[in-house]
Amino acid sequence: MDVTDFPDDLVQTQAAWNTTYDALAAPRPHDNTTSLRRRLLLLSAQLWWHPYWTTAPSLPAARSELRRLVRAHGVARAA
Repeated sequence: MDVTDFPDDLVQTQAAWNTTYDALAAPRPHDNTTSLRRRLLLLSAQLWWHPYWTTAPSLPAARSELRRLVRAHGVARAA
């Protein structure tokens, strides 16, 4: 499976989730953790309920593969 096997919006959402998670995990003053947590929750819901998952042959493996591929390829989030 390659990044191109997943819909673009799903790949971009996973990349945004990774970016948000990394920002939340980075050490810094507690100035905007609430907004980051809210964004992470929203992106998690978008990832979980994306229509692509109804057609995925092996759901757990496909979810795992998406995370691995986005991390490996460093897919940049669309602005």
